[in-house]
Amino acid sequence: MSQTKPVLGIESSCDETAAAVVSASNQVLSSVIHSQIDEHADWGGVVPEVAGRSHLRMIRPVVEQALKEADLKPSDLGGIAVTHRPGLLGSLLIGTTSAKALAFSWDLPLVGVHHIEAHSYAALMPLEKMEFPYITLVVSGGHTSLYKTTDALSMELLGSTRDDAAGEALDKAAKMLGLGYPGGPAIQKAGAQGDPLAFPFKMPLIAPQSLDFSFSGMKTALLYTIKGAGGTTSDPWIVSKDCLPDLCASFESIVARTLARKCRRACEQTGINRVLVGGGVACNTRLREVMAKEAAKAGFSAQFAPPAYCTDNAVMIAGLGGEKLRRGLVSGLDLDVASTG
Repeated sequence: MSQTKPVLGIESSCDETAAAVVSASNQVLSSVIHSQIDEHADWGGVVPEVAGRSHLRMIRPVVEQALKEADLKPSDLGGIAVTHRPGLLGSLLIGTTSAKALAFSWDLPLVGVHHIEAHSYAALMPLEKMEFPYITLVVSGGHTSLYKTTDALSMELLGSTRDDAAGEALDKAAKMLGLGYPGGPAIQKAGAQGDPLAFPFKMPLIAPQSLDFSFSGMKTALLYTIKGAGGTTSDPWIVSKDCLPDLCASFESIVARTLARKCRRACEQTGINRVLVGGGVACNTRLREVMAKEAAKAGFSAQFAPPAYCTDNAVMIAGLGGEKLRRGLVSGLDLDVASTG
């Protein structure tokens, strides 16, 4: 299929309502994101029902704003791409149903996009030339996985988390430390001037050749550090609260070092020397610094998605959707949603 017109992307998998327009050459013509952070802050995490109602209110104005900023009419578009898996079912249904209605009324092709594959594509979009294969790390609040990427549309799972995702571990650590939500940015800010080696947390590498992740033990280690063995002391903290910057820096560092070491292992096991990193945690400054050092030592290159397109956004959806449309991979109006897969 010849696809030279811009694509409208719609993203509603969790707690951002987003729409974007991306050209056939991956130029971003517009990107609009309505964040729900304030709506979920009092709960310390995403409440699915609250997320769904917010998407319902915001999906139309966000799409309209994306088209306005791109200075395009529906007839100027080549198709509509939408996240249809994985994510919160209620949230996905709102975005997908809206995309179907627009595709039908505007007589445009529809394409369903896998959210995790889109995070990988976000790291590919800035490249002048895509040189496959890559090792891809997708790391966020809900996902921490390693893939072998042999094509923009082909990803083979190499390893994933056995319990918490890295972003989830950071969120829960921030809650333990009284830093609020979202936890990743809060820990990064609090630990900016801290010593990342002050508290000797161990890297949870599981086994010598394992490419899986496990972050639940790190949360326990943090709990025992601040509350004593068993985490049962009645004292608020057994260490001085003056240690907060060092605690944050040390916990953040061990998460980053674990992610970087697993990428290095994947490169060594596959013989691939190029790494892509996408997902919300890819915004983390310490992860970028640690990954650069690990790459320099091990002889691989690391390409991160641009910070603006690490957290959930519609640019990556429109970009990957355009790639699929150019290959003739069109979805029907019976496109379904799924929380996993």
